[in-house]
Amino acid sequence: MGEHSGPGPHVLREYALIADGERGALIGPRGDVAWLCAPRWDSPAVLSSLLGGQGCYSVTPRQRCVWGGSYENGSLIWRSRWITDENAVVECREALAFPGDPHRAVLLRRVSAVRGEARVEVLLQPAADFGRASFSRVRRSDDGVWTGRTGPLRLRWSGAGDATPDEDAGGLRMELRLDPGEHHDLVLEISDCALDGPPPDPGHAWVATETAWREALPDLGTTIAERDARHAYAVMRGLTTGGGGMVAAGTTSLPERADRGRDFDYRYVWIRDQCFAGQAVAAAGPHPLLDDAVGFVAARVLQDGPNLMPAYTMDGAAVPPQHTLDLPGYPGGSDVIGNHVRDQFQLDAFGEALLLFAAAARHDRLDAERFRAVTVAVSAIERRWQDLGAGLWEIDPQRWTHSRLVCVAGLRQIASAAAPPSDAAVWNGLADRILAATAEDSLHPSGRWQRTPEDSRVDAALVIPALRGAVPADDPRSIATLDAVREELSDDGYVYRFRHDQRPLNEVEGAFLLCGFLTAMAAHQQGDRVGAARRFERNRAACGPPGLFSEEYDVVQRQLRGNLPQAFVHASLLEASVRLAG
Repeated sequence: MGEHSGPGPHVLREYALIADGERGALIGPRGDVAWLCAPRWDSPAVLSSLLGGQGCYSVTPRQRCVWGGSYENGSLIWRSRWITDENAVVECREALAFPGDPHRAVLLRRVSAVRGEARVEVLLQPAADFGRASFSRVRRSDDGVWTGRTGPLRLRWSGAGDATPDEDAGGLRMELRLDPGEHHDLVLEISDCALDGPPPDPGHAWVATETAWREALPDLGTTIAERDARHAYAVMRGLTTGGGGMVAAGTTSLPERADRGRDFDYRYVWIRDQCFAGQAVAAAGPHPLLDDAVGFVAARVLQDGPNLMPAYTMDGAAVPPQHTLDLPGYPGGSDVIGNHVRDQFQLDAFGEALLLFAAAARHDRLDAERFRAVTVAVSAIERRWQDLGAGLWEIDPQRWTHSRLVCVAGLRQIASAAAPPSDAAVWNGLADRILAATAEDSLHPSGRWQRTPEDSRVDAALVIPALRGAVPADDPRSIATLDAVREELSDDGYVYRFRHDQRPLNEVEGAFLLCGFLTAMAAHQQGDRVGAARRFERNRAACGPPGLFSEEYDVVQRQLRGNLPQAFVHASLLEASVRLAG
């Protein structure tokens, strides 16, 4: 195994995502594909330099240069763009062929000399199993196509006939020289099965990918941020597999706070996050991602009933136990894979599922089979609403106020949207009982909701119940709760989850962008349109040039914190952009 010789890590705000639904890759500003798991999101990485592993695939100008880039509107086709000190402009158009094949990733890269001559160095250094497997059986065919193996994966690289083996790097290296106006295509295939047939024709693959993205992006109607709303939908579509499951993020172990041990693997499908995404899409219309969310969540509810797990693999299996790799990790982070969430109970997942089903029913997208999941979820709430759970923030088992009130909201909404009259009366009665019990033990003396019967602090999650209809927006408890969130948990338009201790909010963790968008929607719901718009604009700017959001935002250093991209943040941006336009 050779030494890693690609570019080092970059700040998270500079990475772009390309994705095809089945897996995704992060590309840094030096043209370095630093992260790609294959064949699936939760497979071991074959390109893992992001976490200090061996694998990398870079296309980098040889001249001194500065970087920029952008997505083609309504897609995850990325264009890296460099201006050199010789005033040349070099572009690399990048995409995973879309929609993706579950067994084969096809990474398309088109290098163009937009202005002046382009001199580009290309390095392919694949290393499966997070860098532990070498690149072996490397051969070049008579027509200049390279093939090889790394671990269980087969690779084929076309367009690189002039590459030569680099023994020190354990890969292949080449230099491209392009005259002004020329372009050159590179096509890398990575598969867990035989690569039969000829390599893809790059021209056809590009046209097919462009067409598929155009067809995947619906008309979202009126929003206050059209381009960003479309981008949010594209990100969620890129994170959604053919089976309908949307992974929470494309990466693992990117630190929420340096050296604090808060590094998690989010390459799985969280039920709550999928519900957030489905409800956000439903706000815009009955679009395909709504059907995907309903199908995946309904299948899991029917599969596991009251024992519904908070998260699953993309094929509906249990998330593997959490453990570590032998990697340096991203600076300040670790090398965790798997997730301890598999052992948690989260009551609010049932309430969110009912909210999702209600949103689907209002668009006439809830068939009889999926309605069976409604009755299972209602029964689970009736049976378990007094049980301790980990809650939205996945921490200590408690009787979380947010979890109970979200169940109230879900019961009310599904009773209104889809229940026969006799069921509606029963489900509303259950909602009334849960609400009364929660008001009795979790109402703060100031009139707002508090986190648990024993914890009197305010929590940003407590703006959700009014948003979703557990209680009216003009209920004094709703007004007092939003006022407390704005007063105690906000800083210059950003919002934190809750106050951990007496330290300044930003010294403990980053602002939660989900909370910022939720608070914007809550302010809009209560008639504060100016304040809502200000919060929306503040939080939608908390990204880097590629427009990707992580879970947290460091407001002091203006940096992204945590795994990238975080799907539910993009979902909340989409929903807020729709609702604030109403």
